[in-house]
Amino acid sequence: MQSLRSLLAVLALAAFAAVGLSACGSDSSASDSGGDAWSYTDGSGKTVELDARPERIIAHAHAAAALMSFGIRPVGIYADTPIKDDPGLERFDLEGIEILGETWGEIDVAKAAELQPDLIVADYWPPEDSYSGFEEGVKEKSKKLADLAPVVGAAMAESTVKLIEEYENLAESLGADLDNDEVGAEKKRFEDAVEKFKETTAANEGIQALAVSPTPDLLYVAVPEHAPELLDFSNWGLDVITPQDPDKKFPYWENLSWENADKYQPDLLLIDDRNYPSNLRDAEKQPTWASIRAAKEGVVVPWPAWWMHTYADYADQLERMTKAIEGIDPDLGSE
Repeated sequence: MQSLRSLLAVLALAAFAAVGLSACGSDSSASDSGGDAWSYTDGSGKTVELDARPERIIAHAHAAAALMSFGIRPVGIYADTPIKDDPGLERFDLEGIEILGETWGEIDVAKAAELQPDLIVADYWPPEDSYSGFEEGVKEKSKKLADLAPVVGAAMAESTVKLIEEYENLAESLGADLDNDEVGAEKKRFEDAVEKFKETTAANEGIQALAVSPTPDLLYVAVPEHAPELLDFSNWGLDVITPQDPDKKFPYWENLSWENADKYQPDLLLIDDRNYPSNLRDAEKQPTWASIRAAKEGVVVPWPAWWMHTYADYADQLERMTKAIEGIDPDLGSE
């Protein structure tokens, strides 16, 4: 069966080709266990113990963004797509950080070995019991990265907020100063954005959203259970539609033919932003796209699918979505 990460990478790369989850819920914790020793319990429930606090870290791109937002810079990064196109990394200075791969499933392990890492950090995906870069479909020679150092990471599970908090705990254990003004300001802005989002969804009760990833062949409809940011949105008052018929072999999506694109009639369309707006252009080429009322009315906002790992990015996205919800015609759903 195709891995979750491989499908996400395929969808994220669809634009280039054209131009070409429920959570494990373990509480992550980290501590200095005495002297120079270091230990950390990650999102999988695994505890890693080392004789000294790790200093040379290799990280998957999304985890790297999380760590850098708290002041921890990795020595190397591997990514699923070109670094320049990764929205989670665009605000960070990567000078001096070795790039070990920019294609899903391909990691330059020889170059990674030269960095002499103490620790590898990547998201843990409970449905696959695997970390980003080590899942099914990744080249076996790339998986040898795990031979260089222990692998840990936060769980990509029931909440993006919890994911960020787990990386906050990890960063603190690695020596991050969480009391600095920049971290505090970003967290406060995020908290304010959450409150505004809640107020807006409460004032627009009954608004329904549908998260989709359009491709030339199919309209993928996301199942919120396996998308932690969609679960956050739901917990904060947005009614995100759960599709009726997820793929039995790959239950993260319901795969709709374009002939059936109007199966759901949301008030707001959330479109996978990893290849936005090219995927929106793909959708607009389909005659049935306009059969979805929200699409016809242009009530569309990018959906930050799986990549958000910082308070600053989450605040940006919530502010954008809040404005979109405020602008919805309350009579749209009654047409």
